[in-house]
Amino acid sequence: MRLVILDNYDLASEWAAKYICNRIIQFKPGQDRYFTLGLPTGLPRNHPESYHSYMWNNFFKHIDIDPNNAHILDGNAADLQAECDAFEKKIKEAGGIDLFVGGIGPDGHIAFNEPGSSLVSRTRLKTLAMDTILANAKYFDGDLSKVPTMALTVGVGTVMDAREVMILITGAHKAFALYKAIEEGVNHMWTVSAFQQHPRTIFVCDEDATLELRVKTVKYFKGLMHVHNKLVDPLYSMKEGK
Repeated sequence: MRLVILDNYDLASEWAAKYICNRIIQFKPGQDRYFTLGLPTGLPRNHPESYHSYMWNNFFKHIDIDPNNAHILDGNAADLQAECDAFEKKIKEAGGIDLFVGGIGPDGHIAFNEPGSSLVSRTRLKTLAMDTILANAKYFDGDLSKVPTMALTVGVGTVMDAREVMILITGAHKAFALYKAIEEGVNHMWTVSAFQQHPRTIFVCDEDATLELRVKTVKYFKGLMHVHNKLVDPLYSMKEGK
């Protein structure tokens, strides 16, 4: 397990972006190798707060990607279980997930695998906790009646099958979750803790997120930054064929 600690949110984001860029170039992705994680159900694809809209507006439309290679769960499918099963099948047919990138909630949930989720769960329909619904209300003008109460999500087991996992954790409000993720044991009430057992996990965080960690833990991982920085320097270029 690696813990990469940067001074602030911007630097943590920049380091993660460089790492992802290098891994994409090394991987040489092709058709049927792009997978997106969760999608709140009940919202049309063109709804401004749908996960489909979010991913296209904030990521996909800014990069060179064939829309056919962006696999997003359809939260309005007639048979949601069949949609989840098909998603798992697509991942398997594509050879698995090479790099999973995700964030966590203050309660340590990864994707929509909230406290109490099985650590061997697969892509499925998940009921959302009230804390998640309340947190999402800001995207719906504070109207709880408009916030989805269920979501389709990859399971913890799905993510554990990825060859590499990167978890982004920033802000003091997620400091306790980071503490639970790396300094205590694996616990299904803090699903992010499952990645202690993954052979290639990278936690990328800012200083604020380390507030609950032991001083010796922070010093240890900061002492490894010269090793971690070799993962993003040099920054590979597709044009150079590296």
